[in-house]
Amino acid sequence: MDIREGLRTVVGLMSGTSMDGIDAALLRTDGRDRVEALAFLTIPYDDGFRAALRGCLGGTGPVDAVERALTDAHADAVRRLLHRAGAVARDIDLIGFHGHTILHDPDNPDPGRRRTWQIGDGARLAAATGIAVVDDFRSADVAAGGQGAPLVPLFHRALAHGLPRPLAVLNIGGVANVSWIGPDPAEGEEAGGRGEAGVVACDTGPGNAPIDDWVLRHGLGRFDADGALAAAGRVDGPALAALMAHPYFDRPAPKSLDRDAFDPAPVAGLSAADGAATLTAFTASSVARVVPHLPAPPVRWLVCGGGRRNSTLMRMLADRLGVPVDPADLVGWDGDALEAQAFGYLAVRSRLGLPLSLPATTGVPVPTCGGRFHPAG
Repeated sequence: MDIREGLRTVVGLMSGTSMDGIDAALLRTDGRDRVEALAFLTIPYDDGFRAALRGCLGGTGPVDAVERALTDAHADAVRRLLHRAGAVARDIDLIGFHGHTILHDPDNPDPGRRRTWQIGDGARLAAATGIAVVDDFRSADVAAGGQGAPLVPLFHRALAHGLPRPLAVLNIGGVANVSWIGPDPAEGEEAGGRGEAGVVACDTGPGNAPIDDWVLRHGLGRFDADGALAAAGRVDGPALAALMAHPYFDRPAPKSLDRDAFDPAPVAGLSAADGAATLTAFTASSVARVVPHLPAPPVRWLVCGGGRRNSTLMRMLADRLGVPVDPADLVGWDGDALEAQAFGYLAVRSRLGLPLSLPATTGVPVPTCGGRFHPAG
């Protein structure tokens, strides 16, 4: 495959920290500033596999068996996506396969234990689909001294042409992350600058994960649908203050988190509704706390990921941010598909040898490429 120039037809695959399922996106992109969305689907995990995946968090449990099952599920997702799009394997140049993060610890004081770990076997996926695969997007960044996350900001910047800036793109999955997009960077900045004029990024704090875990623990489903449980409760001020006392929120960007970085003990004694309200306020408040760490306050926030469907969370965000907070769908983006699309886009960048991360997005010392290539099986 000649990947040097022009648009390429790619599949992007994402298994997010909310553990809800696989997002699969078909797109055409040049890996720079052109992106054309073609098709998308989500395939939910069944309860048994979701429990097995949860049992691997932290790098424990039957990781090898779960990795094989996860890879095979992604192969099935590719086949189903292509069928939906009326395409076949030979039409696809590349798959960007994120895998599933089970451990993220780039700040470990022991250099030998600094790592980010996404399970998923790229070679197995390439053999199963007959399509070349790029996987392991984050490890090179962490090895070079970066956080390994977030990796979506350059994709967000590619989408944001023509929108008023400074713009914030907030993805709320299990963890929430923001891409601050300012004026277009000066020529040559991506090759070596700190990025202040172009894009700055970080994980803001918790996303849906603490809320989902709370709802599951109370036997009320897998998530707080439309924020209804939180809307019925009351935010507990002392509990919220205790959660917000975490030192993470005083650190400047860039910075990143593991899904389970925050201890939910402050809400342990609350009712189901009050706990949901307080954890939802925790997510919204942590987003607001990042604004002083950005180069300039955003004039608008566009929200993607599952969190944008939680109307209670969206209202809390608007109250705290004081500027328009809108679903990304309002500007023509598919708020469910963006992360999967991003890893298709990043797969092309990887093959072109272009940076996936910058000093201002992950803290890596220099712009860094990444990913491992697996030829078609």
